[in-house]
Amino acid sequence: MKRLILTRHAKSAWDDPLTPDHDRPLNERGKAAAADLGQWLASRGYVPEKVLCSDAVRTQQTWAGIAPALPATPVLELKPALYHAGVDVMLAVLKNAKADVVMMIGHNPGIAEFAAKLVAKAPLNTEFDRYPTGATLVVDFVADSWDQIAFGHGIVDDFVIPKELIV
Repeated sequence: MKRLILTRHAKSAWDDPLTPDHDRPLNERGKAAAADLGQWLASRGYVPEKVLCSDAVRTQQTWAGIAPALPATPVLELKPALYHAGVDVMLAVLKNAKADVVMMIGHNPGIAEFAAKLVAKAPLNTEFDRYPTGATLVVDFVADSWDQIAFGHGIVDDFVIPKELIV
C-alpha cells in the first residue's frame, strides 16, 4: 500500500508586483491555513515519511507551516521540476519516491489535473475540480512501489480545503 498526500500551496501574497512568481511568499491567510492543515493531518494520522516539494517560496513556506504540527519530521526534498509541473512530470517525480507515505506540494493548474487523473472516483467535495489554495487530497494505491501506480487507480481517503477546517 502506498499513500500520497497531495497539497496545493497555501494562499500567496501579491503585494509586490515586481516579485517574480517563483519568489512570492505566503500571505497571512496562507500561513494560518498551512498551520491548520498541519494540525488536520496530524489529527488524522496522515503523516508523510517523505515530502516532495516544488522549490518555489510559497510551497516551501506551506511545508514550513505544516511541519511543526506533525509528530515526526519527514525528509524534505525540494524538486525544481514540480514548479508549475504538468501531470506527466508530477507522475514521473512520484514514481521515483521510496517512502510508503509521500506528500507532494505543488501548484495549479497541474496539481488539480494530477489529482483528478489519479483517482478512480473523485471525492464529493464541490471544490475538488478547482483545487483551491491549500487543497489537500489523501489517496491510497494498492502497490508495492510507486513505479507501479497508474492514473485512475487511486482510492480517495480524504480531501479538505483550509476554509473547511475548524482547528
